[in-house]
Amino acid sequence: MILVTGGAGFIGANFVLDWLAQSDGPVLNLDKLTYAGNLENLASLQGDPRHVFVQGDIADGALLQGLLTEHRPRAVVNFAAESHVDRSIHGPEDFIQTNIVGTFRLLEAVRAHWGGLDEAGKAAFRFLHVSTDEVYGSLAATDSAFTEEHRYEPNSPYSASKAASDHLVRAYHHTYGLPVLTTNCSNNYGPYHFPEKLIPLMIVNALAGKPLPVYGDGMQIRDWLYVKDHCSAIRRVLAAGQLGEVYNVGGWNEKPNIEIVQTLCALLDELRPRADGKSYREQISYVKDRPGHDRRYAIDARKLEKELGWKPAETFETGIRKTVQWYLDHPDWVAHVQSGSYRDWVSKQYR
Repeated sequence: MILVTGGAGFIGANFVLDWLAQSDGPVLNLDKLTYAGNLENLASLQGDPRHVFVQGDIADGALLQGLLTEHRPRAVVNFAAESHVDRSIHGPEDFIQTNIVGTFRLLEAVRAHWGGLDEAGKAAFRFLHVSTDEVYGSLAATDSAFTEEHRYEPNSPYSASKAASDHLVRAYHHTYGLPVLTTNCSNNYGPYHFPEKLIPLMIVNALAGKPLPVYGDGMQIRDWLYVKDHCSAIRRVLAAGQLGEVYNVGGWNEKPNIEIVQTLCALLDELRPRADGKSYREQISYVKDRPGHDRRYAIDARKLEKELGWKPAETFETGIRKTVQWYLDHPDWVAHVQSGSYRDWVSKQYR
């Protein structure tokens, strides 16, 4: 068994689904079920004895100790995090509590569990921490992409909290010998993405006839990674990564935000045309830029390819088409995640 934290969220749920589709190894799934954690993401696993779900917080040390003692997982994959930059600007404390304090409590529980294993169990155990490229800060247009040796320069409460969690993981390896691995990924997209992030928000708003809000001039550049490619990279690092190492995971797809929005409009024009025959591009609306908005992220994933043989299977063109089609095919899921609190948040952020 492996323990997956945050396994009802966007990336975590995709990882759990893919893991169980390719392995008979059971998953203990711990998720707090905050606004972005959604058991509907895991509906296909209902009744599957290989999936054990527990609602709980990674900051709950007693709960963690009990779960580790009872289930004795051979690995922990930590997705649990507050992850939205905009929310961290308006309310940073939740990010400090989950991403820093929560990671600390998880590491402490895992350290105690690992310390009680026999030598073979210790040697086989892994703690994989999933992080973000945002810890590296922002790049100029001509700068080289982020490598694993890039200096940490976080610019938002979110990225600062993730940077702190990365440092804790590193410290627990060097101080206590905990067998850790860290991955830093670029922007993910794909199925089950909560519609506050750019791609799902644009799809949902477009279909609802609402404005498509683009920050500033829309020329902020991100490297886009299809979520199932990210999941395959994590599986590969978990299986063969060198202890204590960091692996950057990217899609080799640098694109400005406005190009992403225009691509989505073109796909929707093709797959679900507007009733009036006009393009969804007419719904694009530029809004005031957010504070401290990083201009460019880019991941250099050559270490992961060279050392572990991983590279993404999807191009942006294939991945984004699959993503749009998924949202068109799952209107009930979209409707269910759009609670009153979600609508209030979007109204406040993009008013």
